[in-house]
Amino acid sequence: MLDIISQFLQTTGFLNMTGGQFLMIIVSCVLFYLAIVKKFEPLLLVPIGFGMLLANLPGSGIMDEGGLIYYIYNAGIKTGIFPPLIFLGVGAMTDFGPLIANPKSLFLGAAAQAGIFFTFIGASLTGFSAAEAASIGIIGGADGPTAIFLTSQLAPELLGPIAVAAYSYMALVPIIQPPIMKFLTTKEERLIKMEQLRPVSKTEKVIFPIVVTILVSLIVPSATGLVGMLMLGNLFKESGVTERLSKTAQNELMNIVTILLGVSVGATASADQFLKLQTLKIIGLGIVAFGVGTACGVLLAKLMNKLTNKPINPLIGSAGVSAVPMAARVSQTVGQKENPNNFLLMHAMGPNVAGVIGSAVSAGILLTLFG
Repeated sequence: MLDIISQFLQTTGFLNMTGGQFLMIIVSCVLFYLAIVKKFEPLLLVPIGFGMLLANLPGSGIMDEGGLIYYIYNAGIKTGIFPPLIFLGVGAMTDFGPLIANPKSLFLGAAAQAGIFFTFIGASLTGFSAAEAASIGIIGGADGPTAIFLTSQLAPELLGPIAVAAYSYMALVPIIQPPIMKFLTTKEERLIKMEQLRPVSKTEKVIFPIVVTILVSLIVPSATGLVGMLMLGNLFKESGVTERLSKTAQNELMNIVTILLGVSVGATASADQFLKLQTLKIIGLGIVAFGVGTACGVLLAKLMNKLTNKPINPLIGSAGVSAVPMAARVSQTVGQKENPNNFLLMHAMGPNVAGVIGSAVSAGILLTLFG
């Protein structure tokens, strides 16, 4: 009887847990805290944290061949299917009206992508291969699905730390961005009021996704999967004749894919893969990418303010990173702290949605060069 009990105890996770696994379980609990208590991107961090928890429970085998998440990962992430489906849902929830009304905001979205290429150079200089550096740099786009898509194609062995870094920084936008925004702007600049955006017609909103798909696909064919699905979702929304498809993309499909993607991405962060020196480098380079992207958006807005007769509040430049709509809300919040009657949200949504397109295009360029 004692032998049976001893054999059973030896098979339990308590006696087989390593120090690394215990540490990763703590990390997963930190993600739960950020998501549940602080309410930072809970729809993403809860499934990612739980996938991380499952992968680091001794003997779970969920990522071994034959394990549940092994099949989800291979079917949806390794093949690159999940990220474009997420983009389909994002497109169905996105209003490109502010971008259409103020096309200049496209430049702010493009400027914020500078963090991607700056960090690509930095990662290359710190010992990462070109493909790995490209995957790390894309964190600067503050777009989790894009980071997952590019990394799964170029450097799947880095998927865990890159995904965790990308989504964590997305969740921490309200903490990371304001100090950078305030440091780079004066009080007078933060007080600038912008003219109300012009109304955008339904015709413009219907034509926009079609034209963008054609142009981007012809210029950067590798970005077609992401941009095409983003624009298809938007066309569902704006056409007015596919309401059922739009609602499905926004709700049922988006929710299902988010759960599967989050859990399977989190499960890649096993202790043996995650607890390496290169993970610390990735996390450090990721915050650099995010900070540089934010700064470049603000600085270009300041430059545009010198070159145009219409005043531009530089705070909206920080929304060029594609954390939609959180980055735009941060611009609004920081602006209203200076003047409660200043409403920047719709102006900030222009560069914010431009950033979504910009990050997808940047991923397509990097995939073309190093894929």
